[in-house]
Amino acid sequence: MPVVQFTPAFMASGMVCPSEKKKIEYSVSDEPGLFVECRDSATAIPTWYLRLKNTKGTNTYKKLGTVRDISLAQARKLVKQLRAEHTIVKQPNALQVAVSQELTLERFFQEQYLPHAKVHKRSFAKDVTLYKLRISPKFGHLPLSAINRREVQKFHNDLLTEGLSPASCNHHVVLFRRMLNLACSWELLEKNVLRGIPLLPLDNFRENFLSTEETNRLVEVLTTDANKTVCAILLFLLNTGARRMEAIQAKWVDVDLDNRLWKIPAANNKSKRPKTLPLNDSALQVLGGLESNGKNPYLFPNPQTGLPYSGIMRVWYRLRKKAGIDPDMRVHDLRACLAERLLSAGQSLYLVQRLLGHQDSRTTLRYARLSPQAFLDGANVASVPMPSIPMQAA
Repeated sequence: MPVVQFTPAFMASGMVCPSEKKKIEYSVSDEPGLFVECRDSATAIPTWYLRLKNTKGTNTYKKLGTVRDISLAQARKLVKQLRAEHTIVKQPNALQVAVSQELTLERFFQEQYLPHAKVHKRSFAKDVTLYKLRISPKFGHLPLSAINRREVQKFHNDLLTEGLSPASCNHHVVLFRRMLNLACSWELLEKNVLRGIPLLPLDNFRENFLSTEETNRLVEVLTTDANKTVCAILLFLLNTGARRMEAIQAKWVDVDLDNRLWKIPAANNKSKRPKTLPLNDSALQVLGGLESNGKNPYLFPNPQTGLPYSGIMRVWYRLRKKAGIDPDMRVHDLRACLAERLLSAGQSLYLVQRLLGHQDSRTTLRYARLSPQAFLDGANVASVPMPSIPMQAA
């Protein structure tokens, strides 16, 4: 077994199997027992191994991973960890033997991250889907310390070539980074190698909002369609700028009809903070037509179950088509419609920020692009009065 110094040059081009051999092992000069096995095959990838002595005095081998997945520095960390575990195994204490297990990404996700996410994240089910579908098959078998930034970056780019949107690609990396952050905070990992990893640029701004004619057509459909409860939800959203789940989960106990206020509890709000919205005339008209008042704690219960709707998207697609509006228009875009109507009427961005419940004014600024007429009107207010200028003869 040749003993060599694993310099960058050797790592780049020296790990090849001589033509006269089927395989060769290159031992790391300053790390006894650590070596790379190279095989005489076009598809074989040089692989890290650690040679240890078992309790019988014979050699045992631990496969660490390929050189593509694990760098020399990461291999050294694994060697240190495995030697410590190997020492524990030789002790007669059976409990110590049971405890000495490699913490892989899969074990960390299932045993530690997921229980934590179920308590602290409402969207933990999405994390499960992202992890199981693409992250686990690629990285689940690796120890936490063997996660390689370069390989994760390649994985990130490959997702884009698979046809995923840039936002979906970023969701995978953000989840991966969050998991390693927790591992570091729980002292299971010394360093998060994904910290600061670049994400794909996004163009999230959607200029979907309804014209006056489209708004009138939608209102006509929503006030005449047979599905009165879902239509009432959509009319309420159109007039309050609330988020879909805020309306679906709304309760009568949080509505103050006398003072025309609707309190949204922190549990129903995206920012996890309570907020209060004013109820305009049209919103009050929607509430006045509901049959649930005094009969059900929820404003908009499903008539079949008496509980909030789990989803209204299929009904929205039908109503959207019936009204003849843009097929890309989302329920969430009804918030933008409210912002556009306010800005067109000359209202301030601060008012829009308060009504939409934005914590950061920069989030509200995106709606400023929706109403060029509002900016034109504002510019005209600042115009300097001038005497009439006679037309010049041609």
